Amino acid sequence: MMSDNSGQDGKGTSGARLDSLDMQLKAARKAEAKRAGKDQVQAKGMRQGNRVLTELIAGPAGGALVGWFFDRFLGTSPALLLVCMFWASRSPSEIL
Repeated sequence: MMSDNSGQDGKGTSGARLDSLDMQLKAARKAEAKRAGKDQVQAKGMRQGNRVLTELIAGPAGGALVGWFFDRFLGTSPALLLVCMFWASRSPSEIL
């Protein structure tokens, strides 16, 4: 005893319902793609901002550390610390 319980009413309206659902699904996918595209643009800006922030902090800090080491080694305190700190704070494209 198998019952035919496929969910279709047999009146031929399932095609229209499926077409309607298909159109809604396409619209939802299009809206999601548009939303995801905007998020990718914001993520790119965040990456660039983090890179700039890293260069602004790590450049002078690294230069100061190297300058401090050479100042202690050569006894020229604070000349090389200042020179290395300012030299390292420049962007890498300007140095090379």
